[in-house]
Amino acid sequence: MNLEAFILGCGGMMPLPNRHLTSVLLRREGELFLFDCGEGTQVSLRRLNLRWKKISVIFISHTHADHVTGIPGLLMLSSQVDRDDPLYIIGPPKIAEYIEASRRVLDMFINYEIIVQEIASPGVVYRGDGFHVRCFPLSHTKPCYGYTLEEDTRPGEFHPQKAQALGIPVGKLWGRLQKGETVELDDGRKVNPSDVMGQPRQGRKFSFVTDSLAIPEIATHVIGSDLFICEGMFARDLTEDAHSKKHMTAEEAAKIASSSAGLKKLALIHYSPRYTEYELKQVLKEAQAIFPETVLTRDRMVFPIEYVD
Repeated sequence: MNLEAFILGCGGMMPLPNRHLTSVLLRREGELFLFDCGEGTQVSLRRLNLRWKKISVIFISHTHADHVTGIPGLLMLSSQVDRDDPLYIIGPPKIAEYIEASRRVLDMFINYEIIVQEIASPGVVYRGDGFHVRCFPLSHTKPCYGYTLEEDTRPGEFHPQKAQALGIPVGKLWGRLQKGETVELDDGRKVNPSDVMGQPRQGRKFSFVTDSLAIPEIATHVIGSDLFICEGMFARDLTEDAHSKKHMTAEEAAKIASSSAGLKKLALIHYSPRYTEYELKQVLKEAQAIFPETVLTRDRMVFPIEYVD
């Protein structure tokens, strides 16, 4: 089952010609999930040839303009294609007010159901087939949440040689065992899945954090992430400025990653518009000195998220 993260925008505060505002799309076997929706989101969707009508849920971190200004256009765009499924929008308080006001003031034509859910408390905010999305509070100038999408534990690897040694005929019984069912053979013997299967295998995990102080709690939520997308808005020399605006530096993002057991890759996002491409390379070096598996995101970059086993 494919799992891929598409960077639709990597910038913060204001869009630049080569840096749209922060937005990340996660595709899991054809189903699409959008994390934040900054200005320019539609441009990257089009250039990547992604089918926006397949977006099931939009998860919003907070209601600052550079994270939500792409929503109205996306809602109107979705009315131009055949859409039967509802669109869920999940976010902090005032996201419902923003959506309703945009629809009213812009007199939007919407021909599908929009379901807005405001987060009342941290925890699981969405469940799908074989996965769930959890939110957790961040520390910013207004209510802000990070998100993790985590797949359910997968069954262990099936060992055909063990099944054959037990005299289990090839066919439906093999399939039932792989689904976790105990089966009974013609001679009355019962075979448990554990007799022919390896240990359960961990699913994949994606984490998204932007616009927050580097609070210790973040590390506990992103443990085991295969891909951790986190803001790296400022370099070390602007730490004081970052903290006054309740943001973190790339170095602090790397410290979070390094303290999170099992975290495999850190992808920095939401850069200050003050940084040139050359200066961003210096920001990256500061992070890599702490967590070597750190990369800079770029608009329309794609991150495949593979199974470990």
